[in-house]
Amino acid sequence: MSPKNKALPKNAVLYASSEADANVLYATKFFAPDPIIYLERGDKRMLVLNDLELGRGKKEASVDDVISLSEVSKKIGKSHPADIVKSLLKGQKKVRVPGNFPVDMADHLRKRGIDVVVKPVPFYDHRMVKTRKEIRAIEEAQRATEESVEAAFEVLRRAKVRGGKLYHNGLVTAESLRRLIHRELLERDCIGKDTIIACGEQACDPHNRGSGPIKPNQPIVFDCFPRSSKTGYHADMSRTVLKGKASKKVRHLWDTVYEGQQLGCDLVHAGVNGAEVHQAIMEFFEEQGYKTERKKKGWVGFFHGTGHGIGLDLHEPPWIGKKRNLILPEGTVVTVEPGLYYPGLGGVRIEDMVLVTKKGCRNLTKFPKFLEL
Repeated sequence: MSPKNKALPKNAVLYASSEADANVLYATKFFAPDPIIYLERGDKRMLVLNDLELGRGKKEASVDDVISLSEVSKKIGKSHPADIVKSLLKGQKKVRVPGNFPVDMADHLRKRGIDVVVKPVPFYDHRMVKTRKEIRAIEEAQRATEESVEAAFEVLRRAKVRGGKLYHNGLVTAESLRRLIHRELLERDCIGKDTIIACGEQACDPHNRGSGPIKPNQPIVFDCFPRSSKTGYHADMSRTVLKGKASKKVRHLWDTVYEGQQLGCDLVHAGVNGAEVHQAIMEFFEEQGYKTERKKKGWVGFFHGTGHGIGLDLHEPPWIGKKRNLILPEGTVVTVEPGLYYPGLGGVRIEDMVLVTKKGCRNLTKFPKFLEL
């Protein structure tokens, strides 16, 4: 912990829905659809719930004390969340909050004489290092991801080409494959959202979700990043495939990304600077003849980061990228996902999740890597 962080107040307040805010879920292990008050006063961890959630909270929440909102409100004669927090602080005047803490709530606390200090990301430093239970949760979500993406790949394998389009029980589109993946994920207690299935020129825009008919002989970027509805943990995997036969140029592009991704995985270990991993991949791509530069219509080459931490948030520290001068701690789970994008040729991205270890990393992704279906 840095000297700056040592000066932060020991007391902490969170106010958000745990279904939408990873810090609240991490602190309480309790899913709630509406904003709830979580308070750390010294070493005591408290959760304030309304009567609808109180019974479930007492059984499920991982805190020291689950407190009735209605009882506290009746006792102090006030019901505003800021008044509840002030009451539970028992005269203490300083709290730390995360950067996404509601401005309105912060203003109300300050009006009541509470000094609100914002702690930069990450709010909980130890969230970066995953426990065995967290790693199992991520792996479980990843297995569901792999099985769901495989179902889409099987459709592509069985599809027939007619008139430059693919057909299997109807026209195969990005939308139909996305719906299939999302249904498969739901069957496995995971929720998929904005899954990327981008074919041809669409794949040159890394975050283009993809739309319309899937065409043969063109690279298709699949990027699937669901969240487990049981644990709240995410998975993240990208593969690039095509239905048919790859041209020599597309094959070389895919092979280069494959080798670059393997290089990235080989370089990841506890204590390495993420920027160095990213730079090594950049240099390898340049050596293979793939330059990253800005053209009139936008960037080409490898113009995004190599990876990011993953857990209760899809994107969380630590980061692996050009401007991310961060050391990777042992026990973190990060993605390694380089890509190359050239309009007229297509886009390729390959991504695995790895657990950072002392001597290297353990790949949590089991799904094979191949180009042609």
